[in-house]
Amino acid sequence: MEAGPVSGAVVGRFAPSPSGRLHLGNLACSLLAWLSAKSQGGRIVLRIEDLDAERCPRIYADLLEQDLAWLGLVWDEGGSTGGPHGPYYQSECADIYTGQYKKLEAQGLVYPCFCSRAQLHAASAPHTSDGNVIYPGTCRDLTAAQIAEKRKKKAPAYRVRVPDEEITFLDGCMGPHTENLLRDCGDFYLRRADGVFAYQLAVVVDDARMGVTEVVRGSDLLSSTARQLYLYRLLGLQAPTFAHCPLLLAPDGRRLSKRDGDQSLENLREKYTAQEIVGKLAYAYGLQPEPAPCTPESLISGFSWAKVPKQDVCLPEGLF
Repeated sequence: MEAGPVSGAVVGRFAPSPSGRLHLGNLACSLLAWLSAKSQGGRIVLRIEDLDAERCPRIYADLLEQDLAWLGLVWDEGGSTGGPHGPYYQSECADIYTGQYKKLEAQGLVYPCFCSRAQLHAASAPHTSDGNVIYPGTCRDLTAAQIAEKRKKKAPAYRVRVPDEEITFLDGCMGPHTENLLRDCGDFYLRRADGVFAYQLAVVVDDARMGVTEVVRGSDLLSSTARQLYLYRLLGLQAPTFAHCPLLLAPDGRRLSKRDGDQSLENLREKYTAQEIVGKLAYAYGLQPEPAPCTPESLISGFSWAKVPKQDVCLPEGLF
């Protein structure tokens, strides 16, 4: 795998998972990623994160492109447009991921895990703030004989060993952040039992080969960053900078999801113009003093992460 070009130019990215229509939370993150890159004279890559192809039919990826273009969030390469660093659909990248996965295997860091999700949640292992189990190392030191016996009953997933080490980074929105890999993350998945590669590995490999220098994404992925920085180091790849933006919440405090039809772009396009939607989101995130219609381009010169809240953003009642 060859990494993308490294230069002084900022390269940001949209990396949506097309399991449904865009909702306002997806859009807010895309807008901030676009503004951050463009305010620095940079470029945007569109990558379609359809690792689980069954959950992410191509029709949703196509609709996603239409929605982004309608809103004025135009990308410079990727998606169906293509470009020099394809494939841009993760479902087409298994061979690329396999090559990088084998590098980790060669370092003796990968091991099979036979634990089920139910077993992990039933155990007394600690949980992260987002509810995920911190893996207690149940299968870390299985003998070859034990592994062979367990394979007779169940196909394993594969995890990577992590050290008892703190990783610190400066987040462009949230500020300094530190996590201990062993205590706060634990050994994490690289590949599922069905052979599908895990998000943590795929996103690192793809951002590196596409030359991405700045990752803007939701704060729900902040805890992924230490794990990804660890993989960048193991694979000898250049890590980007990170900015994790606050999540957009419904007026009642719920996290938005693709099940919220009233907040999906499919329905919002029937009620508002693209400029009205962009203006309302810019207002909610502190980028303009009132929810006046505007284009993404008009926000570039005034964009600053200092204006963006550090806590989740609750949509004002009646804004949409």
